[in-house]
Amino acid sequence: MRSSIPMKWRLTPFQLIILGFIGLILLGALLLMLPFASRSGQVTAFGDALFTATSAACVTGLVVQDTASYWSGFGQAVILVLIQIGGLGVVTVAASFALLSGRKISLMQRSAMQESLAAPQMGGLVRLTGFILCMTLAIELLGALVMMPVFCQDFGARGVWMAVFHSISAFCNAGFDLMGTAEAPFASLVSYASHPVITLTIMLLIVMGGIGFLTWDDVRANGIHLRRYRMQSKVILVMTALLIILPAAYFFLVDFAALPVGSRLLASLFQAVTPRTAGFNTVDLTQLTGPGQMLFIVLMLIGGSPGSTAGGMKITTVAVLFANAMAVFGRREAPHYFGRRLENSAVHSAATILTMYLCLFLAGAWIISASEELPMSVCLFESASAIGTVGLSLGLTPGLGTASRIVLILLMFFGRVGGLTLIYAALSTTQKRPSKLPLDRITVG
Repeated sequence: MRSSIPMKWRLTPFQLIILGFIGLILLGALLLMLPFASRSGQVTAFGDALFTATSAACVTGLVVQDTASYWSGFGQAVILVLIQIGGLGVVTVAASFALLSGRKISLMQRSAMQESLAAPQMGGLVRLTGFILCMTLAIELLGALVMMPVFCQDFGARGVWMAVFHSISAFCNAGFDLMGTAEAPFASLVSYASHPVITLTIMLLIVMGGIGFLTWDDVRANGIHLRRYRMQSKVILVMTALLIILPAAYFFLVDFAALPVGSRLLASLFQAVTPRTAGFNTVDLTQLTGPGQMLFIVLMLIGGSPGSTAGGMKITTVAVLFANAMAVFGRREAPHYFGRRLENSAVHSAATILTMYLCLFLAGAWIISASEELPMSVCLFESASAIGTVGLSLGLTPGLGTASRIVLILLMFFGRVGGLTLIYAALSTTQKRPSKLPLDRITVG
């Protein structure tokens, strides 16, 4: 039986992903506006609720109200559910419920799942979804169990909730924390800067969530046999290692040189891991040097891996552009990694994503700087944090006006759903040209 829905009204997978996130954000905002969602028992302004719901669903971590001191247990639970759904992806969660209820997954749902997970093919998506759910729950539970003794010692019975909340927030690369108080809000994990159990566990959770579910599927299938991994998985693992080791070395030698060796090493590693969309911090970021803050901005824009809980323009984008540059410098016909040639379409997409992210990042910072009359440097940091779905802040966000908050909301949403997803959703009816235009030359460089 044919569907009665006209073809022009059917949603594409890209439109389905976008509408799913919009629906999740609006529902979360309405729940956070309820009187019992705040500790004061008063209705939260729609603007504050919308900002918080967007930040949670887009696993960012930028906040206008301190999560621990402002929101009640119910409000914190709503935020945690938004983080979990946003980290896994709206489409993946919806498909998971369909699988658990015994319903079949339609072709449209499979296509949307493929785009949401950045899977190379549609085959095996149901098995992959089951693996993602099991792996996510296992890692988050293990992380909570490791941190629970420490938090229970410090906070009593509330430490159980603290461990669960921070484990999910870390694995989903969200950066929300429950460490703030009414007297000292927005504290993040500064009080645990020298605690190896908490800092190392949070770091591992961030990295495990940020390398991507397809990479973990490769690890599960091939174990230590790295030669059998997909080329993408190899690139992700190498780039992840480099983007942790090199920034950590810089921070160790420059920004944290005054700290004792043990604290210095933990602080350097943590601050190298967290900018790529995690949002926690164990040091006062306003005390970083100018080059240190610029390094944070670069790492925030790069982000994590495709098909992961992380945001940003993705490390594969940077890897593709780097490989293409090396090919140009070496006068090679095509870029390559690990004996495999990259498609031209990957280079074109990477260049497009970089252009979009840089334009939006700069435009967002410029609008905030102009409207708030603030230095461009701090606005660039906040803008990069929003579009990279990071959540790190120099203390700017809580004091911003309505226009600037709207800019950050749009940047967070764009950063989570992805630039190409938005473009493909808007141009879903665009038809390809049947013929090519005449070729001409233009000089670059």
